[in-house]
Amino acid sequence: MQNLTIGFIGGGNMAEALIAGLRRAGHAGEHIIVADPQPARREFLTTSYQVISVEDNVVATKRADLLVLAMKPQQMKAAVAGLNVHLKTDASVISIAAGVSTAAMHEWLGEAANIVRVMPNTPALVAAGMSVLFSDAGEIHKVRTEYLLNACGESVRVEREGQMHAVTALSGSGPAYFFLLAEVLQATGEKLGLPADLAAKLAAQTALGAGKMLVESDRTAAELRHQVTSPGGTTQAALDMMYEMGLPDAVRKGVIAASKRSEELAG
Repeated sequence: MQNLTIGFIGGGNMAEALIAGLRRAGHAGEHIIVADPQPARREFLTTSYQVISVEDNVVATKRADLLVLAMKPQQMKAAVAGLNVHLKTDASVISIAAGVSTAAMHEWLGEAANIVRVMPNTPALVAAGMSVLFSDAGEIHKVRTEYLLNACGESVRVEREGQMHAVTALSGSGPAYFFLLAEVLQATGEKLGLPADLAAKLAAQTALGAGKMLVESDRTAAELRHQVTSPGGTTQAALDMMYEMGLPDAVRKGVIAASKRSEELAG
């Protein structure tokens, strides 16, 4: 896989995360080509990761064995216009745009295009991403995609494209939910008299530790919660109030709202 030429259309943060992961994994910079319209961004990526950067999307498309479309959903149609005639016949085409269906991608790039739809998340920036992929293309295109995604975290497949709406709501948008919780914990810590830097450190490290326990333990989230909740103790007092104020229901409704919005974007 390290001999694959991997092209990127768009050099934003998620593209950078994937490029950084590839370089850490030993993928040669000469086999990574990034197309971005901004000269400063191209210079940054070339200098930071020793990759090839170009302005023209066509140049990256012609060379790519695996082409990553790393732009916002509303930019996708215009960005890929005319690229279908430049794609290699066996190229894998990865879209990381939320809500853009494989049917739409085939409409823009042709039915013969080997489309893989991916929902990554921002922890890929620190090599801890969770990416989910769907594709009706051949196995080689899924394997290539997993090679790319696993360079900056973990990846799993879903068998039905309709599941990508729930994936978007859970893991795609999910980091923001945890950031909000950490934000509230920090602010409340400050209100209770802690210095801002200490409150921030306690919130961040607690989030990291809890996440690590959840990933590395063989116990469920519910079991871990019960483990740290002593009857009549401080944690129980906090959780009782959170349940009383409707926190679980608010989270459920929020995730459902994100899923519905994903469906609307695909609409």
